[in-house]
Amino acid sequence: MPSSGLTPEEKHRRRSIYLLPNAFTTANLFAGFYAVVQAMNGRFDIAAIAIFLAMAFDGMDGRVARLTNTQSAFGEQYDSLADVVSFGMAPALVMYVWALQGLGRWGWLAAFVYVVGAALRLARFNTNIGVVDKRFFQGLPSPAAAALMAGFVWLAVDNKLPLQDTTIAWLGWVITVYAGVNMVTIAPFYSGKTFALGRSVPFWVILLVVAAFVFVSSDPPLVLFAMFVAYGLSGWVIQVWRWRRARYLLARRQASTEPTEAVASARAGEAAPTRASGSGAHTNGATNGTRSADQTPEP
Repeated sequence: MPSSGLTPEEKHRRRSIYLLPNAFTTANLFAGFYAVVQAMNGRFDIAAIAIFLAMAFDGMDGRVARLTNTQSAFGEQYDSLADVVSFGMAPALVMYVWALQGLGRWGWLAAFVYVVGAALRLARFNTNIGVVDKRFFQGLPSPAAAALMAGFVWLAVDNKLPLQDTTIAWLGWVITVYAGVNMVTIAPFYSGKTFALGRSVPFWVILLVVAAFVFVSSDPPLVLFAMFVAYGLSGWVIQVWRWRRARYLLARRQASTEPTEAVASARAGEAAPTRASGSGAHTNGATNGTRSADQTPEP
């Protein structure tokens, strides 16, 4: 939309810089940077927790901006740049320093695939924000991809995976490539944007939230990793269901059109002999008439 068509209030909003939502974005950026620093210091569990904190701050800045009506073009661009660091560069560096470094070129190539996937995912999200279904993300969201990698690191460092170092390294490679590639696919992942925080909810919803906190607190690395593995696979479950649904509807449409075509063909086949017999009768009549004229005696 050209700036000349904006109202003075909208022009002011586009140029404005609001403190509250951008403070959460800055906290998101700081958590991502802190994760890289802790990974360089060899404290990978703290680095993983920092990435989860960055994910929490990223989920809060947009909702705070909408609730306080403080959205701005500056905030959108700042949030995207912070996400590239917190959910693109930081998880890739943490995973590389922790597990992929010993794999040589395959290790840093997998980390680079993840970084490129995160950057492309954010760029596509910004350009398609007004044309896609708001109920679903197109491709795995970058915060969920980062949480998938951070959860694996946290789970392994917490000694919940009794595997050899080589096995863990290649498993981390698979997770890194899977997360990076899935960010640029067309698989639909549920966004949760249809859930409004300002809407009143029944009392049992509060009880579910409390139960979720208790469930996650029982074993955070295991529960969080399992949750994001399920979410990372959910998009392909939905996509396969859509493909099967489309094939089913196409088969039903073809089955419904085949009898109609058969009836039309049968009617056309019945009409053709009728026209042929009519023509023959007319021809025979003309022939008989000619013969009768020939047999008429001359006066």
